[in-house]
Amino acid sequence: MATHTILFRSASIGFALMGIVLLGGCGPDAESPNCGSADILCVGLVTDVGSIDDKSFNQASWAGVQQAVAELDAHGNYIETKDAKDYMVNIELFANQAYDVIVTVGFGLAEATGQAARKYPHIQFIGVDQYQVQTLPNVAGLIFHEDWAGFMAGALAAMTSQTGIIAAVLGTDLVPPVVAFKKGYEAGARHIKSDIQIISTFHPGGLDVAFTDPEWGASTAKQAIDQGADVVFAAGGTTGNGALIEVASHAGKFCIGVDSDQWQTVPEARPCLISSAMKLIAPGVFDLIQKAKANQFPSGNFFGDVGLAPHHDFEAKISSEIKDRLARIDQQLRAGKLLPTP
Repeated sequence: MATHTILFRSASIGFALMGIVLLGGCGPDAESPNCGSADILCVGLVTDVGSIDDKSFNQASWAGVQQAVAELDAHGNYIETKDAKDYMVNIELFANQAYDVIVTVGFGLAEATGQAARKYPHIQFIGVDQYQVQTLPNVAGLIFHEDWAGFMAGALAAMTSQTGIIAAVLGTDLVPPVVAFKKGYEAGARHIKSDIQIISTFHPGGLDVAFTDPEWGASTAKQAIDQGADVVFAAGGTTGNGALIEVASHAGKFCIGVDSDQWQTVPEARPCLISSAMKLIAPGVFDLIQKAKANQFPSGNFFGDVGLAPHHDFEAKISSEIKDRLARIDQQLRAGKLLPTP
């Protein structure tokens, strides 16, 4: 199991690579080297529906592959999924080229990943956000304590809110990690203020649209603000990004990002962004690729780390009392002395 980060850790290592042009030899049309030989580690990544530069989940996962290219002398390549029916087809494009490791991003690819792992037992699969109910020897599910991260975000929101009303704009409730973020957020807020009002809204669509709908995210955030919310937590890919950007257009309102330090990935949200509930995806992906290279690849579930991102421009505006209380909550969660959900 991966070790845990310290609260308020700076942006993860992998995200240092995210602001540069994609590394040479990467991309869906790039020519692959002699994959299948012992000379080079070939790593392919299949995105969930959406782009590789979604400033969220896909991009964070790709940053972990980029780190492996830079530090392990691996070959990295990706395929962007445009339609969920193509999950298996896209995985097999890498499998048929004898790639050593295939990273599949998101809960939606879990079934296809399991099918491919059974069909190609010599390939090691990293399923990001894919909880493993049945353990396969060549599959590691990179999962996270989203309820912990959500709890911290909720506590911060409750301590920052002046109106006593906060909100969450979320992807679909068909995805367990999104539900865990919501439950943790609400529990964390009520841990601070039992009577706080929380407006939580899931996207009504399915996996094909729930995380790629920034217009819905923006309109939902505005509705919450119109109802008095002054802090909005957004957890839903580019849908959530739309919510963050909307909140940033309202003076005096605050927002909290998700998955990565969105100060780095969604600069348009900086006027409101007081932190992000981070899942350190890039380091987790890199760690598992490194283990694959060292013939120490784990099977089953592998926990990546979580934590709050720095406050950046709001560092001086977040009181020492709030920071100290967040640090104590973080310690209690990690020690099992505080339940992140009821």
